[in-house]
Amino acid sequence: MYTRVLAMLPNWLGDVAMCTPALRALHRRYPEAQLHAAGRPGACALVQGLPYLTGTTVLPARGGVAATLRAAALLRRIRADCAVVFPHSFRAALQVRLAGVPERVGYDRDRRRALLTQAVPPHRVDGEITPIYMTDEYLGLVAPLGCADDQEGLELHADPAETARVRACLDHAGEKEGPLVGFAPAAAFGPSKRWPAERFAAVANALRDRLGARCVLLTGPGEEDTRDAIQRHAKTPLITCDDGSPSIAGLKAVISQLDALVCNDSGPRHVAVAFGVPTVCIMGPTAPVYSCGPYERGELVRIDVDCGPCQQPVCTTDHRCMTGISVERVVSAAIRALRL
Repeated sequence: MYTRVLAMLPNWLGDVAMCTPALRALHRRYPEAQLHAAGRPGACALVQGLPYLTGTTVLPARGGVAATLRAAALLRRIRADCAVVFPHSFRAALQVRLAGVPERVGYDRDRRRALLTQAVPPHRVDGEITPIYMTDEYLGLVAPLGCADDQEGLELHADPAETARVRACLDHAGEKEGPLVGFAPAAAFGPSKRWPAERFAAVANALRDRLGARCVLLTGPGEEDTRDAIQRHAKTPLITCDDGSPSIAGLKAVISQLDALVCNDSGPRHVAVAFGVPTVCIMGPTAPVYSCGPYERGELVRIDVDCGPCQQPVCTTDHRCMTGISVERVVSAAIRALRL
């Protein structure tokens, strides 16, 4: 039915990872069609290497009318006959409309019904839009196109050359015994999602002392302050494999080699899920329903507080949802995850 299908990728890395079952479902339903993905640079880099993608197109960052028109021009070159708009934004739907894609499927949100040829009703309970696990939401969007879930879960590809480089870095770090534990102490959403850096360092120290763990620090561009803080408080050596230039390809390669990942509720968590790596996710202001699915191994560490989940990037009180989580609780969860 379709010869070229365009997938407008979500914006956040974790959402992109949770979108991969829907991308795979599109390919399974239309195996003869070219499947092209478009989105932010990080989103395109994350799906790079998936065998059923024909290609990716990096779209301009937010920049008003001019950026929207440039994005539409780039999308027009794909000559898609169907576009699936995974983001909820008006802007994403406008871009595919301006690109002249004849069939445009997206959720009926953000006053964009007129821009879509198939406006799919969002999940509601008693008439109110209600959040569900994002993978299920994305699968629900492609269901009207005849796409079905194969129950295989999240999927990403680590570049073999990048993985070989990471392995050489880990070998060069010295000791080859002991579990390999990653630490992702940042979160792009905002500081409210970040457990204190000194506590991440304390967990690394404890896992080193108790298990002889080799600890790998994972941070990205703009997260230098967080990286410096955890390195300042850590007594155990923290391995880094990015040579000061972190990349999505490197992130995937490192996570694919881990025995466990200790992280906030952020993109690396879902990258780990895609590679089958057990996670210890420290969650504060966000609602678990969005991101907790059946494919994750490990534990969710959180406490109930009277002001949460607030879904706010910056805490306006005392950040008790995160500061109330003890180091020992996370250490115990990590030890259990390493035994899976």
